[in-house]
Amino acid sequence: MPDLAARPAGGAVVWANDDVFAEKENLITPAPAEFRPATFGHKGQIYDGWETRRRRGTTGDSHDSAIVRLGVPGVVRGVVVDTAWFTGNYPPQISVEAAFVDGYPSVEELVDKVGWTTIVERSVVNGDTRNPFKVNSTQRWTHVRLSIYPDGGVARFRVHGEGLLNPDFAEDMTLDLAAMENGGRITACSNMFYSSPNNLLLPGNARTMGDGWETSRRRDSGNDWVQLHLAGHGLLNAVELDTSYFVGNAPGAARLRGRADDEDWFDLLPMTDLQPDTRHRFRIRDERPITEARLDIHPDGGMARVRLFGKLTEQGLRDIREAWDASA
Repeated sequence: MPDLAARPAGGAVVWANDDVFAEKENLITPAPAEFRPATFGHKGQIYDGWETRRRRGTTGDSHDSAIVRLGVPGVVRGVVVDTAWFTGNYPPQISVEAAFVDGYPSVEELVDKVGWTTIVERSVVNGDTRNPFKVNSTQRWTHVRLSIYPDGGVARFRVHGEGLLNPDFAEDMTLDLAAMENGGRITACSNMFYSSPNNLLLPGNARTMGDGWETSRRRDSGNDWVQLHLAGHGLLNAVELDTSYFVGNAPGAARLRGRADDEDWFDLLPMTDLQPDTRHRFRIRDERPITEARLDIHPDGGMARVRLFGKLTEQGLRDIREAWDASA
């Protein structure tokens, strides 16, 4: 599942009580943490993560915390507390809490007035380790708070889950029904050797080839593909297939199919030649609604973004409202 907290998805670290050694913003950097030995600044070794000072003269319950605003409200299915490269300075324990807040709360509101719900109980973590934790809550959240006991460093904090589309922003609007921020998600993929297909659904344009989805080179007669679950039951009117930054490794052609639930697949865009480093836009005039789409690329290669523009049907709007209300 996508990382709802990642910076490219719109996430932000809005507060931390302490980040004297390493900045809190590093927590949600999409790339893995790096380590360069003997790179010292005026505060000590420079770490690619969030690191707080050593606590002195405090009680056993004292701890440090950071608050992350998710890129989109969503149901959190699991978190990862990655302590990569922190060996003698990682926190022995962590906990994670979450909150749903309408609108755009200030930092002061988040720190002093919001009620927080524990989604990961206080748990032991290991140093220089990717520590995953399952989350069983079915509620929707907009913010998460990572607490470390008593202090130390965390390289990356991942919050994996399903984005939820607010029904107030869905009715009578043309949307990118594949976008992660609207509840679209990747459900299957043939190959993600170089980069994740979740990148296809991120907001904004790719800035480098690494911001997209890229497969390994095929040495057989097959082709690569990715399958998407849309925000809801909807009718497409346009498609964008973006190969930006893929110059020598763009697919030669692509085909897009759709279906509603478990019905048969049908063509939305027949086999169509693609150009390298190009945003391709196509009108879709099929009046059959879909809930899933499958993009086949031939034979392999990379794609920066996939946009599936359309409107939700009455059934789609009803489903969105039910999902939103059920996660309250």
